Amino acid sequence: MKPFITLILLLITLSSTAQRQKRERIRTLKVAFITEKLDLTPKEAQEFWPVYNAFDKQVFQVRSQELRTYRREIRTNYDAMSEEEARILLNKFNTAMEKLHQINTEFSKKVIQILPAKKVIQLKIAETDFNKKMLQELKRAHRDKL
Repeated sequence: MKPFITLILLLITLSSTAQRQKRERIRTLKVAFITEKLDLTPKEAQEFWPVYNAFDKQVFQVRSQELRTYRREIRTNYDAMSEEEARILLNKFNTAMEKLHQINTEFSKKVIQILPAKKVIQLKIAETDFNKKMLQELKRAHRDKL
């Protein structure tokens, strides 16, 4: 039985490592994409990236820990959920969405002190474009597997 448990733990660790590597690769692509689109000066880049990285980490935590948990609970328990349980879950979901809005608002206040307004707008466009590009790549990779 111990070799089986060891094998399972090894597979979980490998899967986790692969996911982290994939996330890191996507993050590297995102940084390069945003850097190219914003055409940051060295001074802007030096001030911008620490603020952006902290923002990105906060957003990832809310999305991956809170929102994912609530969405999973909705998918798995929707049919058995009482009206009160649904109301509580909806309140939790809305609180997480408000937290995301607050994170975005704080980030905007910080980044406007570093970059000109037009570059801040370009950042929002670049993030959207990057997400679209990644979604297209994901769809293409899925199609290629079929």
